[in-house]
Amino acid sequence: MATDNDLAPVRATHPMPWVFATGAAVGVLGGMIGLGGAEFRLPLLISLFGFAALSAVILNKAMSLVVVLTALPARLAAVPTSELAAHWPVAANLLAGSLLGAWAGATWAVRMRSSTLYKVLAALMVLMAAALLVTHTTTLGTLAMPLWAQVPSGVVAGFGIGVVAAIMGVAGGELLIPTIVLLFGVDIKTAGSLSLLVSLPTMLVAFARYSRDGSFAVLGANLRFTAVMAAGSIAGAVLGGLILGVFSDLVLIPALAVILLISAVKLARHD
Repeated sequence: MATDNDLAPVRATHPMPWVFATGAAVGVLGGMIGLGGAEFRLPLLISLFGFAALSAVILNKAMSLVVVLTALPARLAAVPTSELAAHWPVAANLLAGSLLGAWAGATWAVRMRSSTLYKVLAALMVLMAAALLVTHTTTLGTLAMPLWAQVPSGVVAGFGIGVVAAIMGVAGGELLIPTIVLLFGVDIKTAGSLSLLVSLPTMLVAFARYSRDGSFAVLGANLRFTAVMAAGSIAGAVLGGLILGVFSDLVLIPALAVILLISAVKLARHD
């Protein structure tokens, strides 16, 4: 089980302008690739702000939830409601697995030893780096599976994504979007909006499970820190979206993948 500092509601004492700036930097990185950037925020919460693994995951989940709630109206406005409604079976299919996965992932996270959780987070950082490279540097096709295989595959994929999102405290768009494109043949723009519809309830389930654990007290002890960093992340995401396309994906995506890999190495070595 998580022990030591993971169970103590550590209060961050860093200057709020620095907290906002860090959140903004994370938001810019995410915004430039159309994501929230929570995978970049998690290692900073651990290495820069000194939170233990589980505490960092819970804070990251809270911030991710705020960012997704903020992004949802704009994202839904970008895709006609009728088009999203036509794909409701896709969201339902993935949710059938992701809600269970979110509860299971959060349960496993609170029960892991701290040293184990750091290594698991490191491995998931590598997964995120791989997903980033595949999604943004290759043309995603579709698997063209028959319905009898597509539905259970969606449930299994949803479960896995729910687990990863819960353990890392992220929304899971990095994995949801390519899954929706590959399994269901949805165009990537619509897939982005559908991913938010899946990730929001999935995040709420994980958040509810974390709230039952004593380590959840870290959020109450750091509400101002969380609000300021989340605000910075939202502002950064808007800026990142505005400069979307300024940097070539051939340069940007490998650079971001390297950042994730370096973070993975640091987390793996964390005591």
